[in-house]
Amino acid sequence: MSSDFEGYEQDFAVLTAEITSKIARVPRLPPDEKKQMVANVEKQLEEAKELLEQMDLEVREIPPQSRGMYNNRMRSYKQEMGKLETDFKRSRIAYSDEVRNELLGDDGNSSENQRAHLLDNTERLERSSRRLEAGYQIAVETEQIGQEMLENLSHDREKIQRARERLRETDANLGKSSRILTGMLRR
Repeated sequence: MSSDFEGYEQDFAVLTAEITSKIARVPRLPPDEKKQMVANVEKQLEEAKELLEQMDLEVREIPPQSRGMYNNRMRSYKQEMGKLETDFKRSRIAYSDEVRNELLGDDGNSSENQRAHLLDNTERLERSSRRLEAGYQIAVETEQIGQEMLENLSHDREKIQRARERLRETDANLGKSSRILTGMLRR
């Protein structure tokens, strides 16, 4: 089980290192190579997301006692993924601004303000997304806890019903014993 997870971890580490180096190279490439590099990074980001999903599935199958350590790793990997996506978006914005400036012959003063505004909005969206993700995780954990509690209550109910049935049997036996003793006393 954990060997699959560790294999996914290694693949994720290699992939994120490649993505990071490619993102850093995007601004320095000629326009035609930039377009190809952007498409390549998008594919690799999708692969990284799929690896995260696979690791998440593996973590869900790990016994609850040892799941905490893996959940912490997953959180850090998701944060790393978010950082990569943010860096890639910034790289793409810089790339798209550059292309736009080339096409329009713009000097870039107004685009800097727009770019800053876009980055600010992007960061707000990412913070909101992280909050939503955290809320979703809390809801999932709460659901699991509720399910476990319902199972415990069901087991307790069965025990109480068995105890009640034994009590009824004991009461019936006591009634029989009382009648037998009363009959014996009369004789």
